[in-house]
Amino acid sequence: MSRWAVILAGGVGSRFWPLSTPRRPKQLLALVTDTSLLADSVRRLTPLVAPERTLILTNATIATDIAELLPDIPAANIIAEPRAAGTAAALAWAALEIERRENGSAVMICVHADWSIGDEDGFRSVLSRAADTAERESALVTVGVVPTRPDPGFGYIQLADAVAGAYRVARFAEKPDVLTAGRMMTDGYLWNSGIFVWRVKDFLSELRTHTPEVSSALAGNLGIAGFFSAVKTVSVDEGLLERSANVLVIPGDFQWDDVGTWAALRRVRTRDAGGNAVAGTVHVVQSSGNVVHADGSRVVLFGVSDLVVVARDGLTLVTTVEHAADLKALLDSLPVSLREQP
Repeated sequence: MSRWAVILAGGVGSRFWPLSTPRRPKQLLALVTDTSLLADSVRRLTPLVAPERTLILTNATIATDIAELLPDIPAANIIAEPRAAGTAAALAWAALEIERRENGSAVMICVHADWSIGDEDGFRSVLSRAADTAERESALVTVGVVPTRPDPGFGYIQLADAVAGAYRVARFAEKPDVLTAGRMMTDGYLWNSGIFVWRVKDFLSELRTHTPEVSSALAGNLGIAGFFSAVKTVSVDEGLLERSANVLVIPGDFQWDDVGTWAALRRVRTRDAGGNAVAGTVHVVQSSGNVVHADGSRVVLFGVSDLVVVARDGLTLVTTVEHAADLKALLDSLPVSLREQP
């Protein structure tokens, strides 16, 4: 079985402002380890998929930066999307590219560039199982993460009957409120992680059947500009997985975190005795539960709890862990010169 990795590395990650900017988006930042989230993603997959079979789909504005960051990835494998058109279009183009270079029997392992994985061996083991299942069952396989908390920030997957070590999907549930998320967790729902594994030909066939937003662009040789101009924006979840009857889910329990906000760093970074997650030159005294990121600055905390403090280039953000998830409202209120500083 031929395996390819497809890493989605678009977006800005505005919830990590002021460290994350359009020129230095979240996936290029060293938020969890000493290297960037994207570099961590590539390293994590390398035992499964060689760099020459790894495609990275990203924004045109940072394609050059990614090439410099990842010299082992061939330049032709760093694909700059002409416009953001949703994950269905991005993965469809990746599938066409793999089909062109090899054939439709190749298996695509699709992940995002901005995750933290605590158990990397367990992660790769589940991906291998998913690849075997996708090939054996000719199915679209997603990995549902076993929840560790009733989080309303995720979509959920309800399991149906078991099929050869996997499960059919009863339904995909949109992001619930906290109480509903708690009930779903008790009832055995899984988090919808955004990990997808399938054979190229099966994925393209299902797109042609169920996803008119993309299917019309699959015919002919439009080139990347023509393809992205022709498609309509839709996620692969909404545009395909929720419409197809050929979807299987495999549970995964490997300490996955989507690192969605500054507050998430309390879960994925090493913390001190007071539960503070810090990076950079930081001195914490009689303080607990804080997230501090000092980039070229020094920060001292004294007698405070549950704060997020981010300092860089003469700009400092101070908010609470609770409000860290709503930075978009803050950014919308700031002048462009401050919001989009390099």
